[in-house]
Amino acid sequence: MHKIGIVSKESAETQYWLELFKAIDLSDKEELNWLYKESTELLAIFTSIGKSAKSGKKAINLENRSRK
Repeated sequence: MHKIGIVSKESAETQYWLELFKAIDLSDKEELNWLYKESTELLAIFTSIGKSAKSGKKAINLENRSRK
């Protein structure tokens, strides 16, 4: 779960840099738009995985407590 959090942060940082590159016309806008779209989709996937993992962990902890 910790690694997914790191990946999510790195994906968000990638978006930040892509926005900067786009703002200063550092690269082809079409390519940057494609990369930004891809990074957005990946960030959504990683965020979803992180949320699912957290809720699954909470459910397991609650289940273990109820058994005691």
